[in-house]
Amino acid sequence: MLKLRRFAYKFWLPILLCIGFVFIQSQSELALPDYMSQIVTNGIQSGGFEGPVSEVFSAETFDHLMIFVNEKDKEIITQSYDFTSYEDLAEKTKKDFPNLKDAYLLKDISHKEKEELESILMKPMLMVSRLETMDSSSQEFQENFPKLPDGMDIYQVFAMMDDNTKQQMMSSIDEQINTMGESTLMIASGNGVKSEYIKLGADVNQVQSDYILSSGLKMLLIALLGTVAAMSSAYLSSRVGSGVARDLRKAVFQKVESFSHTEFNKFSTASLITRTTNDITQVQMLMIMLLRIVLFAPMMGIGALIKALTHSTSMTWIIMMILIVILVVLIILIKVVLPKFKIIQSLIDRLNLTMRENLSGVLVIRAFGNEKHSEERFDKANDDLTKVNLFVNRAMATLMPILMFIMNIATVLVVWVGAQQLDLGNIAIGEMLAFIQYAMHIIMSFLFIAMIFVMIPRASVAAERIHEVLSTDVMIKDPDVPLPFDKEQKGLVEFKDVSFKYPGAHLAVLSHISFTALPGQTTAFIGSTGSGKSTLIHLIPRFFDVSEGEVLVDGVNVKDVKQHDLRELIGLVPQKGVLFSGTIRSNLEYGVNDVTDDQLQEAIRIAQAQEFVESKPKGMEEEISQGGTNVSGGQKQRLAIARALVKNPEILIFDDSFSALDFKTDAVLRKELSQLTQKNHHTVFIVGQRIASIMDADQIIVLDKGEIVGKGTHEELMKNCQVYQEIAYSQLSKEELDNA
Repeated sequence: MLKLRRFAYKFWLPILLCIGFVFIQSQSELALPDYMSQIVTNGIQSGGFEGPVSEVFSAETFDHLMIFVNEKDKEIITQSYDFTSYEDLAEKTKKDFPNLKDAYLLKDISHKEKEELESILMKPMLMVSRLETMDSSSQEFQENFPKLPDGMDIYQVFAMMDDNTKQQMMSSIDEQINTMGESTLMIASGNGVKSEYIKLGADVNQVQSDYILSSGLKMLLIALLGTVAAMSSAYLSSRVGSGVARDLRKAVFQKVESFSHTEFNKFSTASLITRTTNDITQVQMLMIMLLRIVLFAPMMGIGALIKALTHSTSMTWIIMMILIVILVVLIILIKVVLPKFKIIQSLIDRLNLTMRENLSGVLVIRAFGNEKHSEERFDKANDDLTKVNLFVNRAMATLMPILMFIMNIATVLVVWVGAQQLDLGNIAIGEMLAFIQYAMHIIMSFLFIAMIFVMIPRASVAAERIHEVLSTDVMIKDPDVPLPFDKEQKGLVEFKDVSFKYPGAHLAVLSHISFTALPGQTTAFIGSTGSGKSTLIHLIPRFFDVSEGEVLVDGVNVKDVKQHDLRELIGLVPQKGVLFSGTIRSNLEYGVNDVTDDQLQEAIRIAQAQEFVESKPKGMEEEISQGGTNVSGGQKQRLAIARALVKNPEILIFDDSFSALDFKTDAVLRKELSQLTQKNHHTVFIVGQRIASIMDADQIIVLDKGEIVGKGTHEELMKNCQVYQEIAYSQLSKEELDNA
């Protein structure tokens, strides 16, 4: 994947925004269990009172609290509260607390100051709450306070005591408080504040409802924020993934277009199609998952782990045990599944190849009655791919049940251990529920990571296959400093001692080829099958580079000019006529930008295609199906010839292009072509198998085993070239040749 990273650089801004939105989403997800814990613990258990810090204390309760704190803490408390007489109280405060007289109101203090105040007021609030609820006639009261002076209450007695005596008197109560866990202390102290509110006549039910509603609204806003962030990150990641896939497809297509025959021989057509479609889709999906899951899972997992440890360190071992089990499961799964992904992509190639061959060769298959063999061949490729996919999918299908089982076991363990910690007062019910949520987040994060680990190997294989195409060194390249064509030698083509052999081959296909083709003349090539005729003319548009010697067009070596500029001068009609989906007009205009209807009609007339084009209901607007399957071979060939003529190039190359035409059409076409050549001074090259197609050429070159064995006109070759004579007599009688 790293080899293709340059395709993601242009999307740096959406990627950064996506990272930001994913972070917001993860933080919102992590914040929700905390608020749920607060609702359960503070909103339900404590009635909406979070701890010992009250917004309002009556003067009496405030004085009672001061009895149980030292001088240093008294100073902090008095600095945090303002004494306010009843006359100075706000009307809202009087309405909310109808039994309130003189009061101490909490100042606007910082969060840190509030935490410090909580730790100071915790024990005094519990002491006061305990003493307020203690029955004077109970055994506990009699044991702790056996003799109270007449006219004095407990608080007056405590106020008169020194610290040591006070500590001895409260030792049993203090001992009970010390056995309470921190969470229980917070709940109990909150209930103490609730008792104070009840004593002051406040509506504690409304306080509880307001607290739950406030926390619920916060949860709703956080959830909404997380939803917006999730939607935004999904949108941006999809845009980035689609953009990268689009650029990759464009780059692969452009690269393939620059391939010479040598590079095409390295990659099969089926493989190139798979790489451009399936492989890039794999990379696109991984890119989306990287921005959504790979970023989200660690943020969520690490954040949930930190939160879980913060809530209860006593249950940390459960998380660690879960992580170890999940890691073992993932490692085993990856070891089993990873090797199969490389196999899958090659099997897709094979399936595409088999399907393509069966479709393109369906007529041959039917002609030989070999449908059964083709079906068996396709079934084998299909079954092999299906088996590997089933193995991978079954292996992956086990992951979810295993992780769900681990998740349920984790929930049971958390509840079991949490119940014990709850009994000890170390955690509250809300904290235990939050811990369960965080444990689930951790497990789900690893599930997401597992999904990514499954996708990464397959996408990595796909990325490597794409990079293999993009990094392929093209043998035929444009020069760094291209030369201009010599206008004074327009249309002149020269072969100077040219030899050529295919890459990796030991023997040369062409050896020491030298000839000159002049503008306004026709040069024809003939020879036995495999003599190198098509290879020779493919050197002119530089489909191959010569091994030795040089090919000159317009007085310049074809290696010294741009390929596009060179091919702009050439009109090529290949051995097999190729038409593209569209209309007759779009196919004829394929090589030119601006052309008139008159020019199109003239090209159609010369190519002897006028009759069948005019017979079509829509004329030149008649639809052509993919590959030209809705026209005959001869019609396809004539349209290909017309397409080359519409371009009106300097050089016309016909690579055995008349083989699909009957003799009459062939003769008329060659006559029209000869007149056009004389008129426009085209340089014409014709590769032919039939003597009748080339015998009127100005220059005929006879090839045998890659060498020129004859060169001249038809008459000259009939006199001095044995190979040409053998070909001629094998096709025409002596009388026909004499009358030609």
